[in-house]
Amino acid sequence: MKIESLKNVRVKKWVRLKEKKERDKTETFLVETDHLVTEAKKRGLVLEIITTDEIEDSRIPTYTVSKEIMKKLTDQVTPPNIIAVCKKPEETFLNGPVLCLDDIQDPGNLGTIIRSAVAFGFKQIVLSEHSVDIYNPKVIRSTEGMIFHVNIIRKNLEEFLKSIQEEYLILGTDVKNGNLIENVQVPSQFALIIGSEGQGIHPEIRQYCDKFVYIPMTNLCESLNAGVSASILMYELAKRNKYEK
Repeated sequence: MKIESLKNVRVKKWVRLKEKKERDKTETFLVETDHLVTEAKKRGLVLEIITTDEIEDSRIPTYTVSKEIMKKLTDQVTPPNIIAVCKKPEETFLNGPVLCLDDIQDPGNLGTIIRSAVAFGFKQIVLSEHSVDIYNPKVIRSTEGMIFHVNIIRKNLEEFLKSIQEEYLILGTDVKNGNLIENVQVPSQFALIIGSEGQGIHPEIRQYCDKFVYIPMTNLCESLNAGVSASILMYELAKRNKYEK
């Protein structure tokens, strides 16, 4: 089907998906570019395809639109040639190492963390309720498709940690009183908490930590951003501890 008018009802529905409120209401989100659409297809999440090209997919409703419509659907300077409307995957909990994110705010940081989680064998990410929306277009683009290769759920983080504390070793970060990450051994069931960019781990979350770790740095640098810190910690834990990757 071909659509050229910005006033088309379906176009208006797609545009609303740029807002978190609409994504939450409909349990759907937009994915941009060929690569990300292909990854979403592999997960069976694509509901509709929107493209400026003349293509057809007999399995998925496909709409050919004008460049003006495509510009309306994206915040990129150069609009993509394809966008997909996707359904959100079901939230389930997996065994194994868990990465917990305590109010991460920056879309780029979250995208980096997701990519590193996939790279270093963390199949489960638990996102606090006040963290940036995982279906924010900037987050999705920055994951380079890795968002479709990790299980992500949004939870009240304090309640979640309370529910796993009997079975999981819970690690936090502390640059002053933590253990050197190189010396830490963990069981197959452990959770690593990464704090927010501005405040770190909240006090009410810290109380659930069994151990604290830190990354050795020169005196010239006081801290690393959340994306870099999470990546280094996951790499070190994956390198020194044996669990299914």
